Amino acid sequence: MAPGVGLIKRLIDVAGSAAGLTLTLPIWIPIGIAIAIDSPGPVFFVQKRAGRLIDDDPTTPRWTEFDMIKFRTMCVDAERGTGAVLASKGDPRVTRVGRILRATRLDELPQFINVLKGDMSLVGPRPERPELLMNLAMAIPFFEERTRGIKPGLTGLAQISLTYSGAPRSDDDAVVKLKESLTNPFEIEEAEGALADDMRIKLMFDLAYAAALEHFWSYVRMEGNILLKTPLVMLLSRGH
Repeated sequence: MAPGVGLIKRLIDVAGSAAGLTLTLPIWIPIGIAIAIDSPGPVFFVQKRAGRLIDDDPTTPRWTEFDMIKFRTMCVDAERGTGAVLASKGDPRVTRVGRILRATRLDELPQFINVLKGDMSLVGPRPERPELLMNLAMAIPFFEERTRGIKPGLTGLAQISLTYSGAPRSDDDAVVKLKESLTNPFEIEEAEGALADDMRIKLMFDLAYAAALEHFWSYVRMEGNILLKTPLVMLLSRGH
């Protein structure tokens, strides 16, 4: 990370999360009411997520952990009987209101609290489940590098470029072609649709963002571009 980037990034995080909380708090009540009416259970969902990569053991990657806050978008006990699994397109565990919240990214609004606390940044790689990260790091070379010295983000280059689940958007021909070249090159039928496929695409965007942080002005351009595009992605519901 280039000199000065860490300080500027934290200042943007504090100012941005404080402003975000102030501007969005009025819609938290109607969102909460809609969630409560749609399905029984709590309005908020708190889950352990992985933070920065810990460099104490180069042979076994480890990450810091924190409690991430979201509006609940799934039925209660959605992982009972399955354990930790990533949400997929058309996931039956997602509620009716949850689909709308995910498509517009409104379910992420409570994470402004995580950003203000310093658990997350406004911009960075999407925070993943600690239970899944080790398997992903073993399956995908350099996957753990996406959070080396970088906090996970409320939004990010991958988040504005891909769908909510991390798959390429169907209207983005360049990324679709990239996926075809990166995933299942030997056309093994059993490997089709593997969890690691979308994560490989997501990793490319996360590493591109990490590279931008190595130069001050490239960071400023990248950060500004992501922050400006995020509201547009939410308004156009390009996350589903």
